Amino acid sequence: MRSVPVFADFSSTPARLSNAVVVHHRCGIAPTHLALGPGGHIKVDFTVDAPAEDGREPGDAVVTVTLPGTSAPLDVLLNGKALAERLETGGEGADSGARRVVLTAPADALTAGANLLEVRNPEGSDALLRIAAVTVAPAHDQDRAERAMAARTAARSVVTFDTHVRAPGTTAWQPAPPVRFHLDAGGRAVPAQLSWRGTDGSEASVGLGADLSGFLGHRRAADAKVTEYRGTLTERLAYPDGTAGTRLRRFSTEEARGDVWTPSGELRLLLDDGGAPLERVTWTDRNGDTTSLALSGGVAAPAVAPVGELRDITPTVVGIDASDEFEEWAEVAENLVSKARTKWLARDETAEVTFTLAQPAAVAAYRLTSANDAPDRDPRDWSLQGSHDGVHWTAVDSRADERFHGRHEAREYSVAHPASYSRYRLRIERNNGSDLTQLSRVQLLAGGAAQPGPADTDTVDFTGYRALREGAPTGYRGTAVPGPWSDVSGEPSTADGPGRLLAGDLGETARSLDEAARLIGKLSAYLKES
Repeated sequence: MRSVPVFADFSSTPARLSNAVVVHHRCGIAPTHLALGPGGHIKVDFTVDAPAEDGREPGDAVVTVTLPGTSAPLDVLLNGKALAERLETGGEGADSGARRVVLTAPADALTAGANLLEVRNPEGSDALLRIAAVTVAPAHDQDRAERAMAARTAARSVVTFDTHVRAPGTTAWQPAPPVRFHLDAGGRAVPAQLSWRGTDGSEASVGLGADLSGFLGHRRAADAKVTEYRGTLTERLAYPDGTAGTRLRRFSTEEARGDVWTPSGELRLLLDDGGAPLERVTWTDRNGDTTSLALSGGVAAPAVAPVGELRDITPTVVGIDASDEFEEWAEVAENLVSKARTKWLARDETAEVTFTLAQPAAVAAYRLTSANDAPDRDPRDWSLQGSHDGVHWTAVDSRADERFHGRHEAREYSVAHPASYSRYRLRIERNNGSDLTQLSRVQLLAGGAAQPGPADTDTVDFTGYRALREGAPTGYRGTAVPGPWSDVSGEPSTADGPGRLLAGDLGETARSLDEAARLIGKLSAYLKES
């Protein structure tokens, strides 16, 4: 068999195909697989090269069907010849993990030119047949298509999981914030196990599916509440898509060889569970190798007192969610962060609006601006609350019996003990008697005169170790790649510029952290001159 790799990867939507055209019948399309009902099938049309000049026909081939856990039988036919009939793929508990069905197709089953592979869920089956991928490869190089498919999948390394939690002893799963994940350690294998801890004390440990289609584990929230934890893949993007505005970290790394530290490439790390910044992360890949990091700069920003001039951080708001808004008149929550004299109107005497920041910040004060009319709609009692995960909230300021004295009047309120949060919620508990509530503008202010803490500078380093499956652990450390070309803290990167090139080259060209610092200094000088 001589042709380009043949694969149909259904672990993403749309499917990724190489030398294949796929049609289906009685088939449901899920984010990470196809689901064939009884009597359903897929047909994969692929091409094999014509015989070589020496007259040799295509040789044997290997057909691999990857199943994300299923108990349904399957039929496999190649050009009408059965390779398997009602092949059982598992019994009870078969959906505990992905499995591969590997079949040999003899050379005489293939034809030069067009070929047709069919995978069926037989009539009369009482279960769904779930298919994550199908590959066809030469018998002498049977991993060829798998390698090509893995390379294509690896390029889509920014993944997002929809998550749920369940309290021990209960049966109902409750929605939790999504988890976004990206890990690139220079070609290291995909994680099989992953655990992390946030700066607020929250922590989680999960096992990941072989194709990153989901995870299952446990979680301890900042308030020490323990739950089961599960995630389902909802999105898969190529780097750097999907990392804008996230807590992506990039490091130039080194490994210890005895007492000598040697460069070991670049590490990119993004793990955002909607809560506090990372403090520690550990993973074991599918080769059995373990890596563990402690982020020395990953602590929460210290409280910032409202000393000196305040700075408006409202422009860093990346998401707004309101309990209600008047879309018919375009009086929506997004107007609250606009400088125009528009307003937000909610059809209730109590209302709330949540602001999500691009990165955590300590709000030292905030301003509320009254709307254009109807003073009885003005807020009177309210609280401003902060949260890391959008689930657990802490009141940072509360007000009662407040009154605006005019229309479009801006009133400022100080926060006695600011702390860093990624979300803030204005919860209006009472207005001046109307059944509608309104505001023209909300501004979030941070102290501008205080010295920035580690989370403000985002110069996050790490120390840790690596341990090969059969080897002793070695030291592992990293220095954050700084500068305006860095992806740290969501700053823009110049993908084709000299900064990007240097950041990628540091791990290979710098023999020490001092040399890395000198290289960064040279680049900084270059950028100032250009």
